[in-house]
Amino acid sequence: MGIDQIHHTQHVFRKILDSMAKPGTISTITVNEESKKRQLSCYDTTLLAALTLLDAEVTFHILPADQIELKEKISQYTLAQHAPIEEADFIIAVKGCAERELVDAMLVCKNGSLIDPNGSATWIIEEEHLSNQGGLTLSGPGIRSEAELHISFTLAMTAARQEKIKEYPTGIDLLFTDEVGQLACLPRTTTVIHAEEVK
Repeated sequence: MGIDQIHHTQHVFRKILDSMAKPGTISTITVNEESKKRQLSCYDTTLLAALTLLDAEVTFHILPADQIELKEKISQYTLAQHAPIEEADFIIAVKGCAERELVDAMLVCKNGSLIDPNGSATWIIEEEHLSNQGGLTLSGPGIRSEAELHISFTLAMTAARQEKIKEYPTGIDLLFTDEVGQLACLPRTTTVIHAEEVK
């Protein structure tokens, strides 16, 4: 990895940390030309997040299951190994992943333990466009009063996440990316109310 690429992944890492510390905050990252040239079946933002977070010490899984080329390329670029959903440290759900497949995967992915809460899965989920207008109402650490995050999470997806975080400090952390270089995070400490729950 060249010096420029190292500096760029450090930039992305800082953006991820900032969004994780301030749930619902949408950060914008600059996509470099090297990432654009790869032309993979995921957003450039998703690829940069994977290049930043994955290495030879972790495993990953990609949804939907037919993303064979993407699986091979991410493994090649990061040296991380692909693993079954139940064992993966990172799960990448690219745009077009069916709700049922995502929910089923979320319910069986690693959740950590009281002894090792960090032994849980971190998700990278693609969204068409992130915004702070409606959708989910967020509260908890890092948020003043409440925040809003608009993503395509259905009630079933929200319920699956709630099932995974109900025994804190265990739980999963979610990172969302979109096609215009934006990312946002939902750590396990964030309380979420879906818009349909308050109708």
